Amino acid sequence: MTHQTHPFHMVDPSPWPLTGAIAALLMTSAWQHDSTSMTQASYSLASLFYCLQYNKWWRDIIRESTYQGHHTTPVQKGLRYGMILFITSEVFFFAGFFWAFYHSSLAPTPELGGHWPPSGIQPLNAFEVPLLNTAVLLASGVTVTWAHHALMEGNRKDSIQALSLTVLLGLYFTALQASEYYEAPFTISDSVYGSTFFVATGFHGLHVIIGSTFLLTCLIRQILHHFTTNHHFGFEAAAWYWHFVDVVWLFLYVSIYWWGS
Repeated sequence: MTHQTHPFHMVDPSPWPLTGAIAALLMTSAWQHDSTSMTQASYSLASLFYCLQYNKWWRDIIRESTYQGHHTTPVQKGLRYGMILFITSEVFFFAGFFWAFYHSSLAPTPELGGHWPPSGIQPLNAFEVPLLNTAVLLASGVTVTWAHHALMEGNRKDSIQALSLTVLLGLYFTALQASEYYEAPFTISDSVYGSTFFVATGFHGLHVIIGSTFLLTCLIRQILHHFTTNHHFGFEAAAWYWHFVDVVWLFLYVSIYWWGS
């Protein structure tokens, strides 16, 4: 098509979705205990990051949006709808974990001792590391909002500082959760309490790592002048995702750490 007469983006053929999917498939099928499978998993993980990060798939998308002007207003509107639907699917994803937790805790079976927490389980103190993690995530929500307002006002210095603080707070949260897991007096195999606790908080921790990577990418793009005051949906999507992660943690803290203990 020599002259495009519509505002929508017709994506060019790209090898990266296929190669990325194959790398992910090989990585997930290689997690065994022998050295050959671990070597395959390492190569697959490296290939996946190569496809996504190192000047390949993400590079092409940045070129299309920032330099070629393909992300017009209608395209950005579609991207916003897509991100909203994705976050909605994540809400239902975590709703399943909360359903399992409340189903088990509101009516404990005789196998659990007839009460919650189950017999033999010593829950974590909600007012120690979990409360600190809550403060860390709430602070990160403030800093990412600060970064957004600074970006809209064209204040690059403040937006870079605020984004850097947000990424550091996300990494700090991950470190605190890792130490909490290491010192926990129960494991994932300790009845339904251990299962629901580690699955729910573990998947949330994974989302924090993904969100931190998302925001780190936005920080790099902001340093490279990829965002303008009225064209920065990549950052908006990361901020939406991070606020979703914050809200989920509040529900986790109140339900599992405080009420559930």
